[in-house]
Amino acid sequence: MSEKQLVLDALQCKEVSRVPWVPFVGCHAASLIGVGCEEYFKSTDLIVKGVKKAVELYNPDGIPTMFDLQLEAEAMGCGLTYAENNPPAVSKHVLEMGKELSDLKIPAENDGRIPVVMAATKQLVAEIGDKVAMYGLITGPFTLALHLKGTDIFYDMIDDPDEVAKLMEFCQEVAKQMAKMYIDAGVDIVALVDPMTSQISPDNFEEFVLPYASYVFDYIHERGKLGSMFVCGNATRNLDVMCRTHCDNLCVDENVDLAACVAIAKKHHVSVGGNIKLTVTMLFGTPYDNMMDATNCMQIGGTKGFILSPGCDMPYATPVENVQAVTRTVYGDIQDIFDGGNVMDGVTYELPDYAKEKKVIVDCITLDSESCAACQYNMEAVRVAAAPYMDKLDIREHKIKQKEGVACMLSLGASHVPTICVDGEIKYVSILPSTEEMAKCFADAIAKKGI
Repeated sequence: MSEKQLVLDALQCKEVSRVPWVPFVGCHAASLIGVGCEEYFKSTDLIVKGVKKAVELYNPDGIPTMFDLQLEAEAMGCGLTYAENNPPAVSKHVLEMGKELSDLKIPAENDGRIPVVMAATKQLVAEIGDKVAMYGLITGPFTLALHLKGTDIFYDMIDDPDEVAKLMEFCQEVAKQMAKMYIDAGVDIVALVDPMTSQISPDNFEEFVLPYASYVFDYIHERGKLGSMFVCGNATRNLDVMCRTHCDNLCVDENVDLAACVAIAKKHHVSVGGNIKLTVTMLFGTPYDNMMDATNCMQIGGTKGFILSPGCDMPYATPVENVQAVTRTVYGDIQDIFDGGNVMDGVTYELPDYAKEKKVIVDCITLDSESCAACQYNMEAVRVAAAPYMDKLDIREHKIKQKEGVACMLSLGASHVPTICVDGEIKYVSILPSTEEMAKCFADAIAKKGI
């Protein structure tokens, strides 16, 4: 059985000879060829070179051509901020820039950077697509709606659900068009990546995500391809409804208990992908840590309906030897992988004495708000809710892409990202409350402190 067929069979819950391996290589591919992310994300030649280098180094069974959840938003007029070692981030929402929904058009193959990505996809399919299952990653409708409108969408979900429905209908058409372009370019699997759906309740998912995601997956199936629902963050409460989006596969990150996810997915005959720890293991761990994490995931997932992968887009600086340790584990070549020690040894974070601080401290534990959509909008929501009290609040982001951020997360007792703590007390875990609720939380903490 070919490497590519392993992925296709596992996606369809068929028994396979070994667990297939799909590293989600996006900005990390830029590091493999020694270029910065902005240069990489704007160049067909560099994307092709980076992905082929990842295939050479990591011997995957499947791989995405690109991991960029801002591609569609930029093509429709959203402003982006580029970084040296992260994917770009949406910094200006087009529907907050004087545009109306009726002014926007569905992006075509010649808009924005889409020609760059589609040209790279066609070339990669031609050069490696006979051996490796090629994934085309598109921005899910709900996350795209956040990109276009910003966090005001959370007000509208309560106050004007009909307007949100119109926006979601538009976003589903964008997703369908992107799926069409990727399928026309030759990909085997279309992954609908919708991280913001981990931040809403099952009821909201049912109303504002399920019909629109299902519409896209139905189109993918009409074209004879397979579809994966990819959600970052603690999506545990939404796993059942996610399985009802007509997807073939559900990809989750380390915030979700893999065994629980597998159990729920099996009931719906949906396969699962995941969920090697992105930072603690892949970025900061040793080859031995990666071998053990991969082994644990493989034991839970088994050889029917499971694909081994990182929890999300691998960080730019992920050590090559760590990813190669996962590859070797998949192929059973682990004899000389050894424990080189815990890289977190000696890294600590001393929490402040919150009672003595002159301001209320709001600690926000994120993956990295510059690269993670859920974390970005979490931070944006915190700042909006905090605006009336900024002279009495100190907002601190702790990115777990940095060792100190991991140490802070552990010190606070947090186990998922994003998490919002107020004066050392965990308040919100992987969910965005209303602005009013969060603002009241801040006001209560200020009153409690008497400032």
